[in-house]
Amino acid sequence: MSKGLSILPKGALDFLSLGALVHRLDPGIVPFRKATECRIHVSGGEFNCAANLSDCFRLNTGIATALVEYPIGDLIAERVRAMGVKPFYKKFKHDGVRGPNHATVYSDQGHGVRAPVVFYNRCNEAGSLLKPGDFNWKEIFGPGVRWFHSGGIFASLSETTGPLIIEAMKAAKAAGAVTSFDLNFRQKLWDIWGGQAKALSVMKGIAEHVDVLVGNEEDLQKGLGLKGPDVTAKSKLDPSVFFGMIDSVVKNYPKVKVVATTLREVHSTNAVATPVFRRKQSDRLAAQLNSPPLTWMLQWVALRNGMTPGSRRWTSAPRDRKSSAPFLGMFKPLLMVLF
Repeated sequence: MSKGLSILPKGALDFLSLGALVHRLDPGIVPFRKATECRIHVSGGEFNCAANLSDCFRLNTGIATALVEYPIGDLIAERVRAMGVKPFYKKFKHDGVRGPNHATVYSDQGHGVRAPVVFYNRCNEAGSLLKPGDFNWKEIFGPGVRWFHSGGIFASLSETTGPLIIEAMKAAKAAGAVTSFDLNFRQKLWDIWGGQAKALSVMKGIAEHVDVLVGNEEDLQKGLGLKGPDVTAKSKLDPSVFFGMIDSVVKNYPKVKVVATTLREVHSTNAVATPVFRRKQSDRLAAQLNSPPLTWMLQWVALRNGMTPGSRRWTSAPRDRKSSAPFLGMFKPLLMVLF
């Protein structure tokens, strides 16, 4: 392939993620201080990729994660099944009082110019208890896994999750899978147990095993300690800042074959601007412009089919499980996306 990625032609799983599963409480456009009811959504930065690749493109996907045996865990397991994702669980017993727990994310949708408000309760989170040795990677990768993915949110949960990601990536490489990592730097999560220094140590160790790296310029600076751009962005939609940092990634992490990012500028909760440009893309850059989980799905499907993300050709799923219609105009970004 033009990107230097060697993707297995077939396997039991097209895509496997490693990360934590959370449940999100959503009062809609009503702020929590005035809310009287909430909807419950199951998500996770790494799980979302597997879930949407399965649900939208009918790919065979899996998730390696923690599951707590209590009613919230039952709810989460049901949603994983509903999305068609194959689970590989490390199970934990709940003590009836303190946990372990699945993290709760409180997130209203905002409205108009009022931005969404997001906060967490990740106390005694089961995902943070995961450690090397918890999964039988030979058994998981044995039937064939084409692509393995994890992310910076999971890496930030505890001192053991970073080493677990590295263990999994080594096993993925040995099994012939492509490896990817979304830096997804979250200062608040790292500050709980190690701060910036620990983040750099963990993320740099993971990056040594990555084929496809996802993140923006802030992620690259804070997560990998790379020098900031020499150019000043004219706007949040200006790609020049990110283009300027690619050389630093290549120099410091020569094993990385593809670098991906997203560009967005939010005007309100129902109007998001994305740029329209046809600049020739670097062999180490795949810049598709949409929301992060969707972006990653589309980039992966494009690369999987031997295409450059952003090309005008439609990327379809495998013939026996295909999506025949273009999805949200995925390779024709609009100047203004209205929801």
